[in-house]
Order: sequence, then C-alpha cells, then structure tokens
Amino acid sequence: MLNKDPGSNVGHRRTAAPALKRARPFLKWVGGKGRVLPQLQPLLPTSFERYFEPFIGGGAMFFALRPPTTELWDINSELINCYRVIRDQVEELISALRLHRYEKDYYYALRSLDPATLGPVARAARTICLNRTGFNGLYRVNRSGNFNVPFGRYTNPTICDAPNLRLCQRALSQVRLETEDFEALDERAKAGDFVYFDPPYVPRSPTSAFTSYSAVGFKLHDQQRLAALFTRLSERGVKLMLSNSDVPLVHELYQEFRIDLIQASRNVNARADRRGAVSEVVVRNY
Repeated sequence: MLNKDPGSNVGHRRTAAPALKRARPFLKWVGGKGRVLPQLQPLLPTSFERYFEPFIGGGAMFFALRPPTTELWDINSELINCYRVIRDQVEELISALRLHRYEKDYYYALRSLDPATLGPVARAARTICLNRTGFNGLYRVNRSGNFNVPFGRYTNPTICDAPNLRLCQRALSQVRLETEDFEALDERAKAGDFVYFDPPYVPRSPTSAFTSYSAVGFKLHDQQRLAALFTRLSERGVKLMLSNSDVPLVHELYQEFRIDLIQASRNVNARADRRGAVSEVVVRNY
C-alpha cells in the first residue's frame, strides 16, 4: 500500500547535524543503527513535519537527524528515564556516573539494586553503568523485570563520557519523551509526519532472539499489531520507515509496501559461525 505522494517540500528537510558537534548514542544497544546509517539515510524522506521514533533504543537515527520537532518513545521505562535525566539533569548525572567503577563485584551489587528505590538521577546512572560494563551492551530483563545481563570483560571501559552526554542534552533539549506502547501513535501521528520504527527484530533462529527489553517481551502478536498500525498510519498519509529481520514473516507482513535490503554487521549470537554481515529489510510507504 505505497504512498505515491512523497509530500510537499514544507516542514523539516532532513540534514545531519555537523559532524564535529553531533551527539552519539550514550548507550551500547544491540541492533543499534550507527553502523548502517550510511545505508539508511538515502532511504529517508526528503521532508517531513514532526518526527516520531517509538522504539528509541540507542537513538542513532535521532542523533544523526536531530529533527526540530521530535517525540521519542519506548515501553522501557528505565531507558526513557535515562533520556529524561540527560535532557533535564545532565550535570547531576555526570557527577553520579563519576562515582561508579568497573569491578565485577561492584557490577553485581549494582545490578542487584531495585531501581524503583532510587531517584531518577541515580537510576539513570545505574542503567548507564550497567550498560557500559555489562556483556556486549545488552539490555535484557527476566520475567520479573529484573536486569540479568552478566558482567562484561573490557579494558578500561568508559562509564562517564561527559562531553558526549552534554551534546546529547543539547540534542534532547526540546524533545518530548514518553513511556508509551507504539500503538499510541494511532492518536498522535498525522499526515506529513515521519515515523521510524526500529522494533525488536523477528528472530532468525531460537538462539538469536534478544527481545526481552521489558518483562512482557515482544512476541509475534506484537509484530502483527505493528504491521496493522503501519497500514493504518500509511492510509492517513504518515510517512513511514521500518527496520526488521530479512525473514519470510516480515516480507509477508509488509508485502504491500516497498522493501529494500541492507547489510548489517551483527555480533550477538550463541554460535560464532552465525555472526557477521546479515541482510535486513527496510520497509517504506513512500
């Protein structure tokens, strides 16, 4: 169901922020788009009004674009808390992060803390420290919602990147941040807006599924809900782009739309022979 009209030239024209002053993702994120941005950017719409990203993750696309009117969402409340604290209390966060350290026993003691007992700044500092020092930068929780990624092995990892956090604060200063399910876009996005969907991917195999970013996970039903929302928004004239695995289910769910393939480097798999470059789909309605 392609939207043949690419839209008028009013609104935001996509341009990346100047390279010397561009913020980078402050978290390591499995499936992050930093390495594939050169392949994604030519596929972006030439203009749009508001920008929405309902699975913000590490935010590589947002930090590259920095659209002037932006809403960033995620169902993961710990993640959105980090973004809010960077936006509103970055200096307090930097001070808190400087107190953390890279030690195995310290990591597990920090991991065992209940984030609900911490204030927003301490909570964000805990999440960032665990992310920077845990295995492969994974964010994974069990069914009880407890973070359960093991300690990572690094050489002097950077826990507090103060210059980049300040750049992130500037990029986020006017951004609306919400802890929302993606389907709430049904009431928010309008014709001319642009939505980039980067959901937890459909797994290629039982050993490659990293979808536990919240206690409820992201199941087949959620992929179907997302595809149905994609169709509804497209019918209303919203410009849409979505990334996902290059697997038959994704092609089936989005068969009415334009599908391009890109190559991505993925290093998280239980089997070493299944790591490396893999194809991914980019679905668009324009």
